Amino acid sequence: MTSEREAARLAFLKTAGLANACRQPLAGDASTRAYERLFPVSGPSLIFMDQPPALETLPCPPLATEAERMTLGYNALARLAAGRVEAFVACSAYLRGLGLSAPHIMAADPVAGFAVLEDLGDDLYANLIAAGVDETPLYDSATDVLLRLHAEQPPTVLEGDGSSWPLLTYDALALRTAGDILVEWLPRFDPRLSFSYAAIEEWRALVGDIAARGEAGATVFCHRDFHAENLLWLPSRAGAARTGLLDFQDALRAHPAWDLSMLLHDARRDVSPEREEAALARYLATRPDLDPHAFRADFHALGALNIVRILGIFARLVARDNKPRYRAFMPRLWRYLDRCLRDPAPPGLKAWLDAHVPVEARS
Repeated sequence: MTSEREAARLAFLKTAGLANACRQPLAGDASTRAYERLFPVSGPSLIFMDQPPALETLPCPPLATEAERMTLGYNALARLAAGRVEAFVACSAYLRGLGLSAPHIMAADPVAGFAVLEDLGDDLYANLIAAGVDETPLYDSATDVLLRLHAEQPPTVLEGDGSSWPLLTYDALALRTAGDILVEWLPRFDPRLSFSYAAIEEWRALVGDIAARGEAGATVFCHRDFHAENLLWLPSRAGAARTGLLDFQDALRAHPAWDLSMLLHDARRDVSPEREEAALARYLATRPDLDPHAFRADFHALGALNIVRILGIFARLVARDNKPRYRAFMPRLWRYLDRCLRDPAPPGLKAWLDAHVPVEARS
């Protein structure tokens, strides 16, 4: 028996002229989206995105107060797009308008939660590097993508391909929400840990200082999930367009260090200190407007916050969602965190972790 959702998929594909396309399911991720590769009767393969809107809490309205965001739930607090297809479509149009390689949108029904996208292939950075491909040109190109993005003042509203989406700021509340995930979920992941009220308040004060720096520096378009499993190598294209971009629907206006942290503190693969330094040097050499010492301090402070955010999310995926595979990524994240904490920029953060999360719990 065809389910109601499957019937809606078939109706959308028929409207898009793809009723007779062969459909091949693709591996999922930690989101509520599903993807299929479509093979039409003629022409190149395509990607079918299925994001049931009802599976997510509401995104953040542009003028929502902090109290309203708390009432709406996690997506509004963190300023996530709640999987909205119109966010993906509008972001894609903006990125392509800058000459970057985001998928063209072939058809979309944002209300129903469907879109058909250009198929950029399977050559994910993560897979190519694991197979022995030289990572240097890949990371150089990814850094150039960020330089292209950061050369522009992004609009308040992104528009294109029939969709519009507000580009909100990764503000202090969203950044504090990111930091809260660790203290909420790490004790549920590891029963050896327990944080007192005083310890949590101290943690929130430390995170709040970093969050304020993040909001103050929020000036550029931020992909937000910029890592080797969301980047594709397209060597037949030129310049920064050699890097194909995926999974950018949660984009915000943010500090330029945030996406660099996502790239260089990659939870799913080891990025060496040497590769990190090469990318930072390449970035700063093209940004003479920046104070390199201040930028590196922000990179380490916001990088530390980003890493504890991901640690908290992975702890939640294991403890709440019964996805044990995320446990394997966590030791790598603790190592990245140690790297960030060698810089004195996040004052007190190392001391807090040393006091409340013993070394044996960071593995």
